[in-house]
Amino acid sequence: MTDLRGLTIKKLGDKLRKREMSAVEVAKAHLDTIRGEDKEIGAYLSVNEESALRQAEQVDADIRDGKEVGPVAGVPMALKDNLLVAGQPATAGSKILRDYTASYNATAVDKLSAAGAVFLGKTNMDEFAMGSSTENSGFQTTRNPHDLTRVPGGSSGGSAAAVAADMALAALGSDTGGSIRQPAAFCGVVGMKPTYGAVSRYGLIAMASSLDQIGPFAKTVEDAAILFRTIAGHDDLDATSSPDTEYGRELLEPDYEKIKALTIGIPEEYFGEGLDSEVADAMASIISFFRAKGFRIKQVNMPSTSYGLSVYYIVMPAEASTNLARYDGIRYGTRGEGRALRDTYFENRGEGFGPEVKRRIILGTFVLSAGYYDAYYLKAQKVRALVKRDFEEAFKDVDVLLTPTAPTVAFKLGEKVQNPLQMYMSDVLTIPANLAGIPAINIPVRGREGKLPVGFQLMGKPWREADILGLGMFYENC
Repeated sequence: MTDLRGLTIKKLGDKLRKREMSAVEVAKAHLDTIRGEDKEIGAYLSVNEESALRQAEQVDADIRDGKEVGPVAGVPMALKDNLLVAGQPATAGSKILRDYTASYNATAVDKLSAAGAVFLGKTNMDEFAMGSSTENSGFQTTRNPHDLTRVPGGSSGGSAAAVAADMALAALGSDTGGSIRQPAAFCGVVGMKPTYGAVSRYGLIAMASSLDQIGPFAKTVEDAAILFRTIAGHDDLDATSSPDTEYGRELLEPDYEKIKALTIGIPEEYFGEGLDSEVADAMASIISFFRAKGFRIKQVNMPSTSYGLSVYYIVMPAEASTNLARYDGIRYGTRGEGRALRDTYFENRGEGFGPEVKRRIILGTFVLSAGYYDAYYLKAQKVRALVKRDFEEAFKDVDVLLTPTAPTVAFKLGEKVQNPLQMYMSDVLTIPANLAGIPAINIPVRGREGKLPVGFQLMGKPWREADILGLGMFYENC
C-alpha cells in the first residue's frame, strides 16, 4: 500500500511527473484509508469512488501522453458539503437538504477540476456552517483524529479531520467566522481564509453573504498557497468577487529577504483573559522564534476587538435568516406533506432544521424586525466599521498580525453543546478577520508531538496573502 505519511501536494506533483507514482495509486490509497479510518472519525458524508478514480485515470493518461499538468493534478481532495458538485449530494449538513443533488459546479470546484484535482467526496459540517465543533451536523458527529474523544472544530470539521487523518491530501472549506482556521488549529493542519472577494462564492451554499469565504486546508503552507492560487480570481457569476485578484509568483516563490523585512504586530487584546495556558505558552514560543530570527516585533492595540463576537452574532444571524428563507422543503431537498401549504411549510422547516439553525434564524429575524433594526443590526454594522478601522490603523505600523487561532486546544465532545455562548467563544479570535474582510491563516505550532495541536494565526493586509503565506513558509522551512 502507498505510504501517505509526509506526502504533500508539491511532493506528489514531483513523483507523478517522474512516473514514480500514479494518480490512480494515490487515489486508491486515500480511498483505502477512508474505508479503514472513517468509521471512527466520521469525516465524510459521501464518498464518490467511481468518479475519483475516473479523474485520476485522466491525469495518468495526460502524463503518459506528455501533456503538461499543473501543480494540483492528481491531488486527492475533500470538499465541504456546502460546495456544489454537479450530480453529487449537497446537504450543507442539514436534513432539509438530505435529498438534494447539485445541478452545477461551484466556481472553485470548476477551477480545481480544470487543473486536474481528484475529488474523493463531501465532508461533514455543522448544519449550514453554524457551529464550532461539527456536533451540529444533521447526520453524524465528526471526531478529532488526534483524540477521538474530542471535537475537530467547526464548522468545516470534516474537511480538517480528513486532511489530518490522511483521508485527503487537501480539502476546501468555508470560513464565516473562523470555520476553516479553528478546525485547522484543533486538527493540526494549515487552514486559510482569503481576502473577502479573492475567491468566488458562486456555488457555495450561503450562510452569511458578507462574511463567507472559501479557502483551503492543507498539510503545509506551501500546499495552501498552491491551492489558493488555483481557486483565486474574479468571477462574473459572483457580484462580490473583486476584479483585482491577480496573484503573481510571489505566492509560491516568496522572496525571504522581503519576508524578513516584515514587521509583526502582536495585538495585546488577543492574549487576554480566557486564553488557555498551554496555548499561551505555545504563542510565546512562536514570538520568540520570530524575534530570534531577526524580525521586528511590535505591540499594537485594537480596542474594538472585544466587540467582535457581539457584532458577529447580530450580523451573521441576520444574513443567515435571510439566506435560509429559501429552504422550505418545496423548492429544494426533501418535502414533507402537510394538510395545506402553510402546514407543509412549517412542518418542513420544523423537522428539517436543527436547534442551532433555528436559534440563529429566530435571532436574525428578531434583529431585522421593525422597531429593532436600528437598535441592533444598524448599530452592529457601525461597530463592525470600528473593528475594520482598528485593523487599518494597526496595518499603518505593522505588516502582519500574529495571534492564537483558538483560545483553547480541542475540547471534549459534548462539553459545550448545552452552552451556546461558551461554544461561540471558540471563535472569538478568528471572527474579527471576517468582519474586516482580511486574509488570515492557521499554522500548526511545531514540536507538539504526542500533545493536542495548537495553531497560531497570521492576519495580513487586504490582498496581501503573499505576506502571510511567505511568513508561514519561512517558519516551516526553518
